[in-house]
Amino acid sequence: MAQFQILQPETTYTGSPIPPLKRGLPKSTRSLCPECTQLIDATIFEDAGKVVMEKRCPEHGEFRDTIYSDAKLYLKMEEWSFGDNRGFQNPAVTTAATCPDDCGLCNMHTSHTALSNVDLTNRCNLTCPVCFANANAAGYLYEPDFETVRKMLQALRNQKPCPNRIVQFSGGEPTIYPRFLDVLRLAKEMGFSHTQVATNGIKFTDPEFAQQCKEAGLHTLYLQFDGVCDDVYRRTRGESLWEKKLRCIENVKAAGLKIVFVPTIVKGLNDNQIGDIVRLALEYIDCTSGISFQPVSFTGRISRRELESKRFTLSDFAHAMEEQTGIAKAHEDWFPLSCVTPFSKLISALRGEETTTLSSHPHCALGTYLFVDQNRKAMPVTRFIDVGPMLQEMDMLSRKAGKRRLQFYTKFEAWNSLRKFFHADKAPEGLTFNKFLQTLQGMTDKKFGRGESEKKGFTYKTLMVAGMHFMDSYNYDVERVQRCVIHYAAPNGLIYPFCAYNSGPVYREKIEREFSVPFEEQAEMKELTAQARRARESQEVEPQLA
Repeated sequence: MAQFQILQPETTYTGSPIPPLKRGLPKSTRSLCPECTQLIDATIFEDAGKVVMEKRCPEHGEFRDTIYSDAKLYLKMEEWSFGDNRGFQNPAVTTAATCPDDCGLCNMHTSHTALSNVDLTNRCNLTCPVCFANANAAGYLYEPDFETVRKMLQALRNQKPCPNRIVQFSGGEPTIYPRFLDVLRLAKEMGFSHTQVATNGIKFTDPEFAQQCKEAGLHTLYLQFDGVCDDVYRRTRGESLWEKKLRCIENVKAAGLKIVFVPTIVKGLNDNQIGDIVRLALEYIDCTSGISFQPVSFTGRISRRELESKRFTLSDFAHAMEEQTGIAKAHEDWFPLSCVTPFSKLISALRGEETTTLSSHPHCALGTYLFVDQNRKAMPVTRFIDVGPMLQEMDMLSRKAGKRRLQFYTKFEAWNSLRKFFHADKAPEGLTFNKFLQTLQGMTDKKFGRGESEKKGFTYKTLMVAGMHFMDSYNYDVERVQRCVIHYAAPNGLIYPFCAYNSGPVYREKIEREFSVPFEEQAEMKELTAQARRARESQEVEPQLA
């Protein structure tokens, strides 16, 4: 891709300069001190085939962390990045000078909100040792009321030029929010085209609840799923959950919902479960649409030796996937999430309006699409599509289409020009080029990717398999934060990148404390509410007795 010209914008919509992505090794960046979280300089370089970050805080000394265990794969991810976006036309913070200190989202941010998170509560019906949002540990209750949730959703819909359309309700355990079903209905009314919930699945062991969620507008469960045996769950979640996970899956399948498995991977604990999780997802391909493997992020202090022994990078994941399944090869079948930006650009050019573009940093996530035949045999898209050349062609087509009158033949010409990258003799059984295009359409327009269209075979069965490594203070890279596409809406009216909200400056803690109630006061409020309810019931009953 060295000879391919990338169109890189010079500024965001509001005029802030956009430094181009730094490629190759070694390189410098800005990071944080894990002790005091102050901004410090960092160097990223190759050492014995690994990619390492080193940094030094004047007060707390030197820090070192492996951010990719395979330098070759690290550099490949950078080859398939197609330039930045221009952020927001109406950022909430317009005078930001330093990332991530001046956050909210700001004039320096370059990406759209691809997936938003709205935390409904920090209460949970589990007490997971690996959780970063636990009311029991925090000592306070964070649970915005319904009208506050409405305002948070509205802030996402108000974004320009691309109103957010995919929202995930999270927590804590969002399904125990008192008006959870009402929130689902609200999101649908406000124009969100895809609604999902990040859940442990316990409430979905009730088939009636699963059906109620479907009717209220829920589309997908982002299901906490660390393995396929109770030993793993006892260690990661504190109790046996395997049977509940299976009941949840069956009920979700019966209700017509979709599932994305979300395993938190800890090296030496459950990294040997990756293959089994993929095989289970293929077994339930009628209701599973993806797996998002998330290597654990570390909070608080950790020794260098412990960090080295437990750190699980995205390249570790890619190699484990190859070793445990034989389906996807580490150096051939994986691309960064940001590689799909040409696809979004082409859609925008053909429609004549800007659409959400996943212009994230190439080291935030890697993934592949598996096409799954009737026998549940999976094949990576890279085996029958020349993915790299096709993406380059899409990028060029988007530039041409944007300059032409967009008549029907122009759109047909654009899509049909991709036929040369499709190898029918290598494709899985039943997949034609037209079916492939329809499947791409189903990925971007959910009315074709689910429901009756899916049942009628408009699209081919696919399973998205991805690794997404959220940062902690040891591997923090400000360049990644500025390009983040996964955001949190907060009750203060602002929106934050995932890795600024949950790590680094940890805006979550500041915001939750500001908009929370101590447990003691919450207990008093509950008692006052119960007294008021008893008084009303007494007043209603007394006239009947008289």
